Amino acid sequence: MRGKLQQAGLVMVGLCAGVALSLNYSASANKEAAAPLPVEELRAFAEVFNAIKQGYVEPVEDKKLITNAISGMLSGLDPHSTYLDPEAYKELQVGTQGEFGGLGIEVGMEDGFVKVISPIEDTPAFRAGVRPGDLIIKLDDTAVKGMTLNDAVKKMRGKPKTSIKLTIARKGENKPIELTLMREVIQVQSVKARMIEPGIAYLRVAQFQENTAPAVAKELTKLDKQGIKAIVLDLRNDPGGLLHAAVGVSGAFLPAQTLVVSTDGRTDDSRHKFYVAPQDYLRGSKDDFLKTVPAAAKSVPMVVLVNGASASASEIVAGALQDHKRAVVVGTQTFGKGSVQSILPLAGNAAIKLTTARYYTPSGRSIQAKGIAPDIVVDDTPNGSFQRLREADLERHLETPAVAPEAAPAKAEPSAKKPAGKGKEKDGEEQDAPLAPFEIGGKNDHQLAQALNVLKGMQIVQKTR
Repeated sequence: MRGKLQQAGLVMVGLCAGVALSLNYSASANKEAAAPLPVEELRAFAEVFNAIKQGYVEPVEDKKLITNAISGMLSGLDPHSTYLDPEAYKELQVGTQGEFGGLGIEVGMEDGFVKVISPIEDTPAFRAGVRPGDLIIKLDDTAVKGMTLNDAVKKMRGKPKTSIKLTIARKGENKPIELTLMREVIQVQSVKARMIEPGIAYLRVAQFQENTAPAVAKELTKLDKQGIKAIVLDLRNDPGGLLHAAVGVSGAFLPAQTLVVSTDGRTDDSRHKFYVAPQDYLRGSKDDFLKTVPAAAKSVPMVVLVNGASASASEIVAGALQDHKRAVVVGTQTFGKGSVQSILPLAGNAAIKLTTARYYTPSGRSIQAKGIAPDIVVDDTPNGSFQRLREADLERHLETPAVAPEAAPAKAEPSAKKPAGKGKEKDGEEQDAPLAPFEIGGKNDHQLAQALNVLKGMQIVQKTR
């Protein structure tokens, strides 16, 4: 009964949210005309609201009813639209700066449980062995079933040096896994770089934050002093982040004014093309960091490494470099998170995160629910790939549109080549035995070793021309 009451309440709150948004944003002359109010549904909501106020077993505050209705309305749309109360909104703003308190897990909601999209490197969750696709069923002694995603995230976050127990269901394991993690101030170092071999620069981007693109430019400048002859850009397990950071990172390897990504939605302001141009990658900075990038970064042989946990902004970068034939994409099919979430502030320091458009690569390919297909398929390990949750596995995910924006002729997905004898693709299949985890960028990194082989082959071809 209670679930029916919550569902009935969603429509009325839709009107309330629409009014609030209209107060915060000036209307565009080209936006669709406002639809007539659904009078019958609003009347039903008012009746249900009154019934709860008068007859529910315990008193309920109006604010709680309305907030729950807003949350339900947004979570019923797709996996990424959500209501942000003042605390969650503040945490989101802090998180984009690269520092926040908690465990270090990118999560989503599936079947009422919290599912791990990706642990963030060098965090308590990563060090404890939390894996993409893990299903969190309990937090301490509290069952997750029935919690909202915001409530679950709040419970996982907390003061540094306090502990929390995660109970995890993992495919292939006969019983739940219990992990006790100590919360930390999560300081994500978004870019790591080094010369992995003489002349071969290795850049690892763990997340796209405000400072990510300038950091990539800075690291390339440092590495150029050692002589860059080839580049590996590692975007594996990168859950994404800020759009302008993705444009800036792409711009480090592409010529100025090159198209990086386009968006398409219902309103005029959701349709946009983003180029390697200062207005599309600079935010509040007067210094154009791309002017310092060495020329070698835009010309030497290059490989981009991706896997099933490469999502959103990392898929934008991989798709742009692939479409412009700037790099060979190596690894496994990416996550497929190709939708745009706009943060729309509300009164009272709250906000909603609303899906407003889809992303398209420069050639017009949709990323949504498909991801980026690698040019050369290389499994996570010599024995296969880890099973991972993907966008297409999430309930209510947006489907891939049949036609790209402006009816652009969509480029066919690259025909992925797979080296013979490199293991069997295991994503989405039952694995024969659990695969041993490895350190990304470490000595046992199978995909990185294959990327180096690809680069060396490309360098030989260049020299013989």
